[in-house]
Amino acid sequence: MILKERPTNQQIWTWLDKVPDPEIPVISVTDLGIVRDVSWSDDTLVIKVTPTYSGCPATSIINFDIEVALRNHGIDNLRIERQLSPAWTSDWIKPEARDKLRQFGIAPPVSGTAADGNLLKCNAHSGGSNFSVACPHCNSTNTEKISQSGSTACKASYRCKDCLEPFDYFKCI
Repeated sequence: MILKERPTNQQIWTWLDKVPDPEIPVISVTDLGIVRDVSWSDDTLVIKVTPTYSGCPATSIINFDIEVALRNHGIDNLRIERQLSPAWTSDWIKPEARDKLRQFGIAPPVSGTAADGNLLKCNAHSGGSNFSVACPHCNSTNTEKISQSGSTACKASYRCKDCLEPFDYFKCI
């Protein structure tokens, strides 16, 4: 496919909105907030991507999927750059993506918590792990952490004490 004219950045963002996260396919790479910038450098499209963490095994797959999607729209000259600063934070997950996570059975991150599941010092609460993770199945906050490690490194395993369903919690980073 040969492009007649250069697509706008908004058109490119629209295309990227359709690229699913390989680990959680109900949200896109833009929903997750890892696509940081879209710009043109002469005739080359530059996409800046911040991985959820530097050792994320899905990073190469994400970059490949972005490249394939853009090439399918006629973008031949493109460069994907890894942007590590500022580091990705789960605060970058779009609100509508948090709803999609719940519907998929994953509890979204609780604001003001750290990856280890403790409240951050800057949070209005005192330290410790006395925050509630709502069950994505029944919305109960009567839940317990089973393991700090879940199905992927960015998730922890939880169980609801009311509906007894296990679920992943997307840790704050």
